[in-house]
Amino acid sequence: MSPAEQRSTTQARVDSWIWAVRLFKTRSSAAEACRAGHVRVNGVTVKPAQQVRPGDEIRIRHAGLERIVVVERIIHKRVGPPVAAQCMIDRSPPPPPKEVLATLPQRDRGAGRPTKRERRETDRLMGRTD
Repeated sequence: MSPAEQRSTTQARVDSWIWAVRLFKTRSSAAEACRAGHVRVNGVTVKPAQQVRPGDEIRIRHAGLERIVVVERIIHKRVGPPVAAQCMIDRSPPPPPKEVLATLPQRDRGAGRPTKRERRETDRLMGRTD
């Protein structure tokens, strides 16, 4: 086995791997998340071509939630959910309960940006006063 072939079985591009284990629907959306700074490998923001190895911790900020996974096995092709679950260890915190999400204030669609007064009221409500 040549060194290039051996390396390809122990390493994979981060965008390809997070797509292959079904953390993103498309590889292009996985690459876009990397370029936007939403993907970190071992605490460092990475580009899509960054190589990952078994044991690396990947943190993904997607849809308002943070996913934390540890690379267990390298794969290059998209696989079914049972196989994908074997390729990673999911250490993500549990999502917040629906009751908590329901109490968070939400602006009406099309209402535009909040005014300074509305923002201060929201900050007070959330306990973020200075």
